[in-house]
Amino acid sequence: MKPILLTALILAMLGAGTIFIISGLPFAKNETSQEKKSPKAPVVEVTTAKKTSVSRRLELSGTVEAYQVARLASPAEGPVRNIRVREGDKVSAGTKLMDIGRKQGAEALVTSLLEELEKEKKNLNRIQRLVNKDAIAEEELDQARTAYEQVRAQLVQARESAEDYTITAPWDGVVSRLEVKEGEFAVPRAVLMEMYDPDSLVIRAAAPERYAAEIKADMRVDIRLDAYPKETVQGRITRIYPYLDSGMRTRTMEIVPNESLALLPGMFARLQVVLEEQDVAVVVPKEAIVSTPEGKAVFVVQEGKAEKREVQTGIEEEKHTQIVSGLNTGEKVVVSGNQKLKPGVAVRLEQGKKPAKKESGDGTEQPAKQKGKAGDEQQ
Repeated sequence: MKPILLTALILAMLGAGTIFIISGLPFAKNETSQEKKSPKAPVVEVTTAKKTSVSRRLELSGTVEAYQVARLASPAEGPVRNIRVREGDKVSAGTKLMDIGRKQGAEALVTSLLEELEKEKKNLNRIQRLVNKDAIAEEELDQARTAYEQVRAQLVQARESAEDYTITAPWDGVVSRLEVKEGEFAVPRAVLMEMYDPDSLVIRAAAPERYAAEIKADMRVDIRLDAYPKETVQGRITRIYPYLDSGMRTRTMEIVPNESLALLPGMFARLQVVLEEQDVAVVVPKEAIVSTPEGKAVFVVQEGKAEKREVQTGIEEEKHTQIVSGLNTGEKVVVSGNQKLKPGVAVRLEQGKKPAKKESGDGTEQPAKQKGKAGDEQQ
């Protein structure tokens, strides 16, 4: 009797366990499918597409240089005498700057030729009177005229040689360098001093070959000189050299500030050449642009869902990109969390940040202040 009861009890226990397992399976299955049906919406950060000016710029460095520079030398030789100027002195055209000694011989030759020229002139006049009276043949008049011209040519050459012993300023300018001192011996064609025209000062810069064909005259340039660190002035390209430097593969240009500045040769300049500019354009942060097989796109949040927009971009700045078509001003554009987004997916805005970046008074975007802690984003 006891074995029959024990067997019945075991069978009852097995049946109850089977019913419990079978009845529990549907609940576990329903819970899993419910989780799959409602995945957690991705968190994104957005900003507002706005209209502003945008430009593409080429950053270069340049140096202030004078394009009119004179390196004065003399064909004569001798000791340097009577240096009348120093570095920094302003001189006028024709001003005597220094002398070269041993010019007494040249001056004596000029005096001798002046006397001889006067004699030849008197002789020419006398023969002219005789020819007019038919007292002598005209051939003698031709000979006298030739002798007079020969002496006059010698006098011109002697005067030029005498002038070689005096260094004069060719035009108005500033003395920048003296290469000799009083009493030193000067040899022919050796540079004695240097001067420049302050009105010819420009900023010279070299553009890489990549931009050589894009640089144009009259392009606007923003100039900042290390000598005036708090000032940024506008200028323009006044001259572009018609060739590329064979060694550096760069094209030289000259830039002149629009306003008067106290420039000095050798000053260092930081330049931004405005290659392209748009006064009114729709712009978004560069992080908003997503590359696709079809081109470029952005994700726009509308009614809590992500909408993909194919866009055409234009000018690219350091932080912003111009949108030529495909996006309107004021639309909310995803700037963070957009790399894995899909069209139509519900999204949640990142907590602790405003939907859009706040604009400062100068038109640039500033990050919105966080209100919550980092842990709030995970809740």
